[in-house]
Amino acid sequence: MIGAGAAIAVVGFLAGPWAGSSAVRAGDVTTTGAIGESATVSQATVSQANFKVLTDARIGVVKAVLQLTPEQQRYWPPVEEAIRARAEGRYHRLSALVGHLQQRGEVDPIAAMRTRADSLGQRSAELKRLGDAWQPLYQTLGPDQKERMRLVTARIIGGLREAIETRRRELVEDEDDEG
Repeated sequence: MIGAGAAIAVVGFLAGPWAGSSAVRAGDVTTTGAIGESATVSQATVSQANFKVLTDARIGVVKAVLQLTPEQQRYWPPVEEAIRARAEGRYHRLSALVGHLQQRGEVDPIAAMRTRADSLGQRSAELKRLGDAWQPLYQTLGPDQKERMRLVTARIIGGLREAIETRRRELVEDEDDEG
């Protein structure tokens, strides 16, 4: 079993801005890849098999960071299932987005709003399921385990915030270039 510090470092790497950064620019249908390189959507789309490998790695790191006791292990399967279901949903949403952007047709703003609402509803349901799955396990965690979980969660959320901010800046830059 790897140490908690090493596992947190791995989570930092897996949740970093280059991990799964698929900030798609609608103007030229490119994505930002590793270390700021641009590629076409077809080149940057992660295969479902590779997406599952990344999900497996993230699950392994979280489990290693928590260092579950044998008693706590019995609460883990629903958590892992919820993590996998959420990752699968994310993969399908990203694939649908890439497919939509490749069509390059006229944008229907009403359809876009409805699609976005559906996506947010799916994400909401997946996150609720994840929270429900974590609750029984979280109640059994000791103070050190809870602190490690907070650190991992903060790193993942921080990585997501960074990716969102990067995407927002790209959109603003694209609008400035067009205007």
